[in-house]
Amino acid sequence: MNTARTDNPPTTHIEYIKLPEVRRISGLSTPTIYRLAVSGKFPKQVKLGEKSVAWIRAEVNQWAASKAAARGDQAPAATESK
Repeated sequence: MNTARTDNPPTTHIEYIKLPEVRRISGLSTPTIYRLAVSGKFPKQVKLGEKSVAWIRAEVNQWAASKAAARGDQAPAATESK
């Protein structure tokens, strides 16, 4: 009989990305990323070392997806000319 304990939750893979990739995904400038993070409107960076920070890819992707989904709530722009 196998009595091994399996109380530990499964580990999830966390992928860290650096600022250039965060800028690419978000389309935001560096100052805007930091300003939004401080205000709680963008994922905060994770300190990896004394002089190294990164963001969790899943959190940045989730932020980007929420922005894409929110555009459905906006009124369409008048682009047709008569």
